[in-house]
Amino acid sequence: MVLTDEEITAHLAGVPGWVRNGDEITCRFGIRYHGGVAMIVHVADIERLIGHHADIDLRWDHVRFGITTHDAGHRLTAADFDLAARIDQIAAAHGAEPFGD
Repeated sequence: MVLTDEEITAHLAGVPGWVRNGDEITCRFGIRYHGGVAMIVHVADIERLIGHHADIDLRWDHVRFGITTHDAGHRLTAADFDLAARIDQIAAAHGAEPFGD
């Protein structure tokens, strides 16, 4: 179910560091390249299990995740915020620090 603007604002409060960019939420995590690769593999494994995925951009000093629900017309749903929270947990386990987008 597509979230309202008010619901999106409320959900964002639960995932500090994530920002809304239109119908997508994004966050960058500071982590060196090879650590970022390991973190991405961990995230991808969870994404496969839950059937929801982020767009991922790996750079030498950070990883950027962008999340929207493609099946909902590229709109934000509760599944996006669940994935963001899971990514936060994985990032913390890899020593990555969020710094917004």
